[in-house]
Amino acid sequence: MSDRWMPQDCYETVKGAPGHRLVLTCDHGSNRVPEELGDIGLSADDMARHIAWDVGARGVTLGLARRLGGAAVLSTVSRIVIDPNRAENDPTLVRRIYDRSVVPGNRGVDAAERARRIAAYYAPYHAAVDAKVDAVLARGEVPSVVAIHSFTPQLAGRPPRPWEVGILWDGTDGRIAVPLMARLRAEGWCVGDNEPYPGTYGGDSQDRHAMQRGLPNVLIEVRNDLISDAAGQEAWAGHLAPHLAAILADPAVGRRFEAA
Repeated sequence: MSDRWMPQDCYETVKGAPGHRLVLTCDHGSNRVPEELGDIGLSADDMARHIAWDVGARGVTLGLARRLGGAAVLSTVSRIVIDPNRAENDPTLVRRIYDRSVVPGNRGVDAAERARRIAAYYAPYHAAVDAKVDAVLARGEVPSVVAIHSFTPQLAGRPPRPWEVGILWDGTDGRIAVPLMARLRAEGWCVGDNEPYPGTYGGDSQDRHAMQRGLPNVLIEVRNDLISDAAGQEAWAGHLAPHLAAILADPAVGRRFEAA
């Protein structure tokens, strides 16, 4: 491994305003492949697609952090290298093919290389998220964890996805998800309830940092054609921020959740 690589190279952070309770995460904020891995074998067009990162998610995350005063942790390593939003034992943690694109640089990834990538790129990112969450808990307060993602309008060979935004949650703790969906629908947006993905994969990023700990949380998926440029990212941060601010101000959100 290159001597230039340091654990903090796989994430960036926003400190947040004093006394904040919001922790924003962006698991797929970059399409960067570390130099030590060389050419991973994907074309520039593929590296610009959703298979390498969540297009526009970083800009929305930073816009929300700025507007709401929350802390944020954003991955700076491509999901094609290793996917922070998967459990360590998930077979799609390191993909060899994604949305019909073969990843030549991942063909030879064995157990040792998988473990190395976990240690080098995956674990430091999750440790940084834990640090932000734990810092709020250490003050005797309950953090709200809001994950920002984006989704492609259509997967290869699949029907178009009609939703403009998807709200993902575990089906039990809807303190943020349910009112957020209602607010967005009232504005006329086409909102998916656990679409285009289910709200939990078990051991994914939101599960490990929020759901398992009973913390208020939501995962927001914005269709990436709406946030492919800076103007769209700012617009969506502006759409979401007032709703999140109002919901997070509810005292009921500031407690741990225990399923009945």
